Amino acid sequence: VLSGSKSRLGYGPGSGPGDTPLLDVAKGSMKRIAITGSSGLIGTALRRSLALEAQVLRLVRDDTVAADPGEILVHWDPMTGATKHPERLEGLDAVVHLAGDNLSEGRWTAEKKRRIAESRSKPTQALAKLLAGLTRKPRVLISASAVGIYGDRGDESLTELAGPGRGFLPDTVKAWEAAAEPARAGGIRVVHPRFAVVLSPEGGALKKMLPAFRAGLGGRLGDGQQWISWVSLRDAVSAIEFLMEHESIHGAANVVSPKPVRNVEFTRELGHVVRRPAVLAVPRFVLRAAFGEMAEATILSSVRVLPEVLLGEDFRFRDMELRAALEAMFRVGS
Repeated sequence: VLSGSKSRLGYGPGSGPGDTPLLDVAKGSMKRIAITGSSGLIGTALRRSLALEAQVLRLVRDDTVAADPGEILVHWDPMTGATKHPERLEGLDAVVHLAGDNLSEGRWTAEKKRRIAESRSKPTQALAKLLAGLTRKPRVLISASAVGIYGDRGDESLTELAGPGRGFLPDTVKAWEAAAEPARAGGIRVVHPRFAVVLSPEGGALKKMLPAFRAGLGGRLGDGQQWISWVSLRDAVSAIEFLMEHESIHGAANVVSPKPVRNVEFTRELGHVVRRPAVLAVPRFVLRAAFGEMAEATILSSVRVLPEVLLGEDFRFRDMELRAALEAMFRVGS
């Protein structure tokens, strides 16, 4: 049963109007989907969306993690792929790999950069080898990626056909995607959703921004002319479900709103929605001094990305305009 064009995830309990089930449970077609990084912002929302329609297996490394009703825990070592129960992974319909070290916490020291790179490439390769070695392999591996692969590209419009940029972040994301090669070589369809900034008051970048903006201390970063590619949390989850089901999609798929905005516009719209002035500015040199290379590669980088693959397959975004997306998030009191 296909859909995924609309997620069951709203900005509060319940489903959005007109949503179509991803899986037809009544016909006995409940699917089995494994998720890594299942405690993160996207992973938690994906589990919530799938809860009534699929059996969710959570690949976890922490023995203290507790499963929600109906979930199955599979303990594994993300650096080696070792697991005590590989048989639980046989015959999966899909695996969604979301694990990875946080990019935006702290300065990028040599050690931090090593951890960032290893937390992406090593677990991805280990998982790809584990899945490729199964007798009944999953139909698809959705292995997360990021628009950071494009680097700082100014006003250039970037589709999936654009080549990678230069620098630590593009190199890291390029290696992250390449690490899934054992799964591709094993006959598993592999898709790399290249996520933009995922917006939700529940976590991620938006949650970190809110205290300053609500205090009237929000403002543009640098000159504010850098492009921000963004996507709402519910569209990010819906896109994952869509990519699972559409067998014609292989490789990279940009998971971004079709309408990126400049930083100055993002600042203005968020200030409007929280009803606070957002007229301050943080100069470029201050950001460089505070965050070093990380500021240049993320906060100040201009990435104008378009979701050509998703639009070409008739994926329907629920949140295309930034102000409307933010208003929908805050309407339910998140």
